[in-house]
Amino acid sequence: MITGRNIDVAFGRKTILRGVDLDVPFGKLVALCGPNGAGKSTLLSALVGDVPTACGDIRYGGTELRRMDAAELSRRRAVLEQTPTLSAAFSVAEVVRLSVPIEYPPAETEALVAKVIAQLGLTPFTDTPVPNLSGGQRHRAHLARVLAQLTANRSLFGPGYLFLDEPTASLDILHQIEVMKTARTMARSGAGVLVVLHDLNLAAAFADSICLMRDGEVASAGTVGEVFTAKTLSEVYATPISVQKTNGGPLMILPDYHTAA
Repeated sequence: MITGRNIDVAFGRKTILRGVDLDVPFGKLVALCGPNGAGKSTLLSALVGDVPTACGDIRYGGTELRRMDAAELSRRRAVLEQTPTLSAAFSVAEVVRLSVPIEYPPAETEALVAKVIAQLGLTPFTDTPVPNLSGGQRHRAHLARVLAQLTANRSLFGPGYLFLDEPTASLDILHQIEVMKTARTMARSGAGVLVVLHDLNLAAAFADSICLMRDGEVASAGTVGEVFTAKTLSEVYATPISVQKTNGGPLMILPDYHTAA
């Protein structure tokens, strides 16, 4: 399990995160939610080692994050950034293949590459240069890349962690659901999964737990039912929000347009 305690992050004199605690357990999908500017992406970047903390403690199991080098981190976690970039016109298959560690058996690599490409619905684009794809297709290609990395590392080094920063932002409804199903499947297979989400209904449908942030702090954390209440959400988002219970399904979260007007 990843544990983060009393995390502060500052850029110059501006404090972005203050006293944040967060756990990412193996086998669970944790959704990180909150308004724009709440510090969600910064917290994710701190947890993966891309942003230094001003104070606090982050541990992967019993190992302090600050004592882990780049090679060990690449074996322990896979990260999909909010806006992934590519410096060359690699095909989808090439991008995915490059993420597979050299220790992985070469005879199994092509099967793994084909599997994750199919999982993301990209088989017809296997040999297409990633820059030639639509925005949503490019994002799924990069998701296939991190899934291949995580899957290969799991067979070599044991369960790892998957970090996804707004993975559904550029996708249509069908592919939003497919991406979240994939993230949940990875959690059920033993990975610890942290997903930054703006869509509260997707978070309610797929997450095991929620960390709701506001102004660089944790406003509420716990199960979906504990965190996603009308009172809490209305306060955090500064607008009236209603929460409805569906018959045997996930909570339905709706802006209260009538009250807001």
